[in-house]
Amino acid sequence: MKKATRILGVTIITAVGLAACGQTNNMDHTKHEPKKEKETEQKEMKMNQEVTAPKEMNQGASNDLLTTSLKNVTRLNTNDSLQMAVLTSQTIWPATHKENQPGAVILVPVNEWQLGIASADLIHHPNNGPILFIEKEKVPEMTLKEIKRLNPLGTKDGTQIMVMGDVDASILEQLKEYKVKQIKETDPATFAKDVDKEYTDITGSYPNSVIIGSSEEEGRLYTTPAVNWISHMPEPLLYTEKDKVPKATIEALKMRKDKANIYVLGPEKIISKEVEKELSKYGKVTRISGETPVENSIAFAKFKDEKTKFGWGFKKPGHGVSFVSNKTPDLAVAGAPFSHMGKHAPVIFLEEGKASQPVYDFLATIQPKFKDDPTLGPYNHGFLLGSTSDISFETQGILDERLEIVQESGQGHGGH
Repeated sequence: MKKATRILGVTIITAVGLAACGQTNNMDHTKHEPKKEKETEQKEMKMNQEVTAPKEMNQGASNDLLTTSLKNVTRLNTNDSLQMAVLTSQTIWPATHKENQPGAVILVPVNEWQLGIASADLIHHPNNGPILFIEKEKVPEMTLKEIKRLNPLGTKDGTQIMVMGDVDASILEQLKEYKVKQIKETDPATFAKDVDKEYTDITGSYPNSVIIGSSEEEGRLYTTPAVNWISHMPEPLLYTEKDKVPKATIEALKMRKDKANIYVLGPEKIISKEVEKELSKYGKVTRISGETPVENSIAFAKFKDEKTKFGWGFKKPGHGVSFVSNKTPDLAVAGAPFSHMGKHAPVIFLEEGKASQPVYDFLATIQPKFKDDPTLGPYNHGFLLGSTSDISFETQGILDERLEIVQESGQGHGGH
């Protein structure tokens, strides 16, 4: 990726140089070429500097910190899924008055990632509520307190709590003062179909577009980025296996009358070509993929179908982005509401909590630039989901710098 980026940079810059030469036939080219070569070299050096890791780090930067949030990166400083869900809920829904209270809270059994990701479709309006986690036989005190603080307003039918999965009766007993609706299914594909049906019952129609993701463990990191889109927009996530489309998924697709826009998320090693062919019976299939989970998350953040308007299409500045270590994918589910309101941020994976070359390349494409007035924006902002043991303060500092608005002339903030 790094090598390819350099080659592309040289090709573009050289082409610009040749075009300029072609327009100045009367110039003395013996004087013109060295100057142009120098300018090209300077531009290439600047480009390479922008898309690679810093060469010199300050080893004491993380000592004696009083804050874990920076100007361009807000950190939710925990690696506990239950706590991350509550932190996200309190950030997105202050619940100080009716206009910022949620409609219904979604309760998901912790560690059941297939249910967690698929249920994020219910975060979106008109439900408008966070995912909070429950344990196998009880609602944790932290979650109960957050539900009470939120004081959910209820959906159109009055539902205040939506319980995902087949939970113990003791959980429903803890929630008896609220109006509760439950989706009891535990099979991932059938559960996702039921969530799709529930959202349709609320809104009145099936969305034409769907995401197809893997429900298998080896596909988890490739499927996870879907959680942010389905909490941002009406499209659901439906599940598949690597080499077989489950019956429940086919049934959900048939509800689109063979006119579905089907977006397969992940490479062929995760969702096979045979599955893609089978899906094509029910609509138009488009694959969004990257070879690694990091590259896959970036591919999804950059993708947009201009015809259907599906996809983030992040190729220019002025965006929110969530960052999660690929070692803590549960935190992405907890933090999915950051794509529902506020900065509407997709999630980007960090390889073992560190920014790798694909991340540097992506951030370079969306870095904001100003001509002479930085107050005009646009601005980027990052949400870092994880503790400093999972994503270091040093990595946070690098991301903060790469999200910062800079002067297009390269002079820095001192040039205005």
